[in-house]
Amino acid sequence: MAAYQWVPRMRDYTSEKEQEACVRETTDYHPLKPMTVTVTESKAKKTGGKAETEFVDPLSSSLDGTDPLSMFAAEHVVTDPLSMAPKRDRVGHEAESGSKAKPGKKSSLDESFEPWSTKKANILSKYTTSERLSITTSFLSPSDREKVAVKTQVQTTMTDKVKNRLEQLDDFEEGSVKEMLNLSQQDYVNRIEELNQALISAWEQDQRVKALKIAIQCSKLLVDISVIQFYPSKFVLITDILDTFGHLVYERIRQKSAYFPPGSKVPQMLPEDFTPDQVPGSAKETCRNWFYKIASIRELIPRLYVETAILRCYSFLTSGEYSQALLRLSNMMRGIGDPLVAVYARTYLCRVGILVAPEVHDHVTINLYDFLTTYKQLQSD
Repeated sequence: MAAYQWVPRMRDYTSEKEQEACVRETTDYHPLKPMTVTVTESKAKKTGGKAETEFVDPLSSSLDGTDPLSMFAAEHVVTDPLSMAPKRDRVGHEAESGSKAKPGKKSSLDESFEPWSTKKANILSKYTTSERLSITTSFLSPSDREKVAVKTQVQTTMTDKVKNRLEQLDDFEEGSVKEMLNLSQQDYVNRIEELNQALISAWEQDQRVKALKIAIQCSKLLVDISVIQFYPSKFVLITDILDTFGHLVYERIRQKSAYFPPGSKVPQMLPEDFTPDQVPGSAKETCRNWFYKIASIRELIPRLYVETAILRCYSFLTSGEYSQALLRLSNMMRGIGDPLVAVYARTYLCRVGILVAPEVHDHVTINLYDFLTTYKQLQSD
């Protein structure tokens, strides 16, 4: 029997990958989004002697030439508060969170950046609505439970039953998910504040899972763009809750990282400029568990928002994770079907990313180009 000598084959995987890669083409429409036709009227309609103006999306259509993004396309000047937020929120967030710059790190912040608190106030005062709003949640106060419409689903086939079961698991609450209808803008803001207080109360009572459920349900509210002119304000209200959740998780892990100095019986907190080597193993395990819980969220948008909210917690695990995590989340943003929802999700990611890692800018470039790619979709919708 003949003997064969095996010789390893030399391969250049980089060149093979380039040769076999498919050619990319730019598309103006998301392939998974259903086709819709929207008719926009900017003329005032007179009813009973009063003029009523059709409100339209400030990001996706034109209001007599005053739409910020239309001005951006015409004059190449960014005036939309959301498109300016990724670079102008750095000072505001660092001032509000009380975080200090770590020694040895060069911050790219300067005095020209406007605080996020100022931007929030401007957005909330500018983007208002007189239309009726709705909110879907299972965390309502007892006085509101009689005013809601319970969401039901007819189970006709096995597929419907499986889908309904998965939705029940995602509801994260024993009770039914309820939808409050015909809310005024002030009522809606009050309900959002109730959710914020419910999250804080659950956290103070050591109900961590319930707090996570509230954060997930709040992030799901950003999927609804039925009242587009109010969406910027809703984005501000919801992300405030997510910021609160992220701060609570960070401080919880930091408290678990307390240590006893040699010869002392009084525990000390980690310094502001701590390194991952100073974090005990138990605190790192708690941090990983939070990321594991969030990674198990089935829906993309809540998973992206909640992980972005606790992005700062990566500092307990490793010092070089921010860049990879921001790039990974930026690529995941491309899976959001609605271009308007995607724009705001990218805004939140850039705002948090600049806070936790001001020296990292690769994800900002990616999100900017993705925004420019989907800009035509915003105009067409």
